[in-house]
Amino acid sequence: MESKNWIGGEWITPSGEVRPVQNPSDTAEEVGLIHLSDQSHVRTAAEAAKAAFPKWSALSGAARGECLYQMAAVLAQHSEELAQLASREMGKPISEMRGEVTRGVHLLRYYAAEGMRSDGSLIPSADRDVLQYSKRVPLGVVGIITPWNFPVAIPIWKIAPALICGNTVIWKPAENGSLTATRLAELFATTSLPPGVINLVIGKGREIGGTLLNEAAVQAISFTGSSATGRVVAETCARRNIKYQTEMGGKNAAVVLRDADLKRAVPAILSGAFRSAGQKCTATSRIIVERTIYLAFVEHLQQAAEAVKVAPALDEAAYLGPVASAEQYDKVGGYAAIARREADLVWEKPVPQELAGRGYYINPLIVTGVAAHHSLVQEEIFGPLAVVLQADDFAEAIQLCNQSVYGLSASLFTQDLSRAFQFLEKAEAGMVRVNQETAGVEYQAPFGGMKQSGSYAREQGQAALDFYSQLKTCAIKHSF
Repeated sequence: MESKNWIGGEWITPSGEVRPVQNPSDTAEEVGLIHLSDQSHVRTAAEAAKAAFPKWSALSGAARGECLYQMAAVLAQHSEELAQLASREMGKPISEMRGEVTRGVHLLRYYAAEGMRSDGSLIPSADRDVLQYSKRVPLGVVGIITPWNFPVAIPIWKIAPALICGNTVIWKPAENGSLTATRLAELFATTSLPPGVINLVIGKGREIGGTLLNEAAVQAISFTGSSATGRVVAETCARRNIKYQTEMGGKNAAVVLRDADLKRAVPAILSGAFRSAGQKCTATSRIIVERTIYLAFVEHLQQAAEAVKVAPALDEAAYLGPVASAEQYDKVGGYAAIARREADLVWEKPVPQELAGRGYYINPLIVTGVAAHHSLVQEEIFGPLAVVLQADDFAEAIQLCNQSVYGLSASLFTQDLSRAFQFLEKAEAGMVRVNQETAGVEYQAPFGGMKQSGSYAREQGQAALDFYSQLKTCAIKHSF
C-alpha cells in the first residue's frame, strides 16, 4: 500500500520524498510506502476546506449526522482489514487494534446522533416582548494533528465532533500512521461526504504541521502528541487568536492501599502498564504501594506477570508487541538501560529468543529502589517500563501521586469508600478512577489532563462539542 493525500475530494500522490514502512514486529517486511507532501499541499487543503465550509455548515444537523452514520457503517464493514493494516504499520496487538476500530465505529454513531440534539437554550430578557436564545455555531476550518499510537480512534474522536458541529477539516496524521490514515480516508470517500469536508495531508510534522499551524487559514487546532510540541501549538495559536486543544501525555500513577484486593488490582495494573507496550498517554508508569503490603503486592505481581506474552502484533495471544518504531526502540531502550543500572529489578519478561533482533521488541520491566525525583519516576517513557514506589500511608501516597508535572490519569485500589472519595477529590489528574486501571477512556465522557498534560480543553463526550463550536446569542423584539 502507498499513502496519498485526499484534498477537495481528489486523490493526490505527492512527488517528493518516499519512505518505506517497516513492520515493527518484523522489520524485514515492508508494509508500504509513504509519499511526503510539501507545504503547497497544506495550502491547497486549506483552500478546499474553506470552499466546502459554506455548504457543509448550511446542512441540517440530521443531514450531517447521516454522513457520520454512513462513515460508521463503512468502517464497521472493513474493520478487520483496517485493524490488520494498523497492527502491521505500528505494532499494536491485533486484539487491541480490533477494539480500537470498534471504538471508532461507536464514536461516529455517538456524534452522528448529536445532529438531532438541542444545541442552544432559551434565555430570559430584562426587556418586554423579547425572545432571546443562544445557539451553537461552527468555527470554520479546523486543523487536526493526530499521533501514531491510536491511529484510528484518536482521529475519529477529533473528526467526528468537528464535522457534526459543521466544521471542515484538514487532517495531518503522524508519519507512523499514514498508511492507516490513507485507508481510513479511502473508506470515508465511499460515503456521501461532500468533497473538501475532510482533507488528508501526509508529511513530516515540522513541515506540514508547521505550515498548518502557522499559515493555514484555520480557526482551531486540535493536537495530540508530545509536551514540547504541544507547548508550541499553544503559543502559536494564542498568538494567532485561534482556538486550540492539546493533549500532551502523562506520568500516571496507580495507588495501592493496604486493604486492596490484590487479585483484582494486579491484573488491572499490569494491563495499564503493558498493553500497547506502554505506548498510551494514560499508561500506568508509577505504582505507589503502602509499605505494609509491599512484599505481598510484589509476590502477586510477579505471579500474575508470568502470563504476559511478548509476541508479534498479529499473534492473537500477544499481550504486548513491539514498540512502534526505531526511534521508540532507541528512546525506551535508553530508559531501560538506566533502570537496569540505577534501580532494583522487580520483574522482567525477556523477549523470546526467536524474536530478538527481528523487530522493535523491548523486555517489559518493573523496577523499584529509586527516589521520587528520579528521571524514571518523573519523565514520560512511553514504553513497557513501570516504577514501584513505597508510601508509609494514604497521605504520603496522595503526595507521591501528585508529585509530577503531569496530571492526566490516576487510579486507586482500595475497599475503603472514604479513602476512595478522598482520592477522587485530591488526586491532581483530569481522569481519576477507583479499582480500575489508569488506561482506557469512555467516548461519552470528557477526556483531558491537568498541569502539563493538556490545555484544559476536553475531548470526547459533550465537551468536544464545546471545543468545535462557538456560542451565538440572538435576540428579537417582536412588539414595538
